Amino acid sequence: MGTDLPLIAGLAIAGFSVPSILSAFSEQRPPRASAAAILIAIGLITYAVLMKPGGYRVDEVPDAFFRVMGRLL
Repeated sequence: MGTDLPLIAGLAIAGFSVPSILSAFSEQRPPRASAAAILIAIGLITYAVLMKPGGYRVDEVPDAFFRVMGRLL
């Protein structure tokens, strides 16, 4: 689970930042917090992919999610 948690956290942060970006653009204000969240998400995902030998494949992401959830709950 060493690299699973940063991967899932990065994907969750990226997912939650999308509504924030859309809200900022619809209200015609700069998406500063959203941009910071996206940068953090990219950093976490990049760290997870680079630290895992062989990286992650798309079909491995659900398994990583369930491993993290199993350990947290």
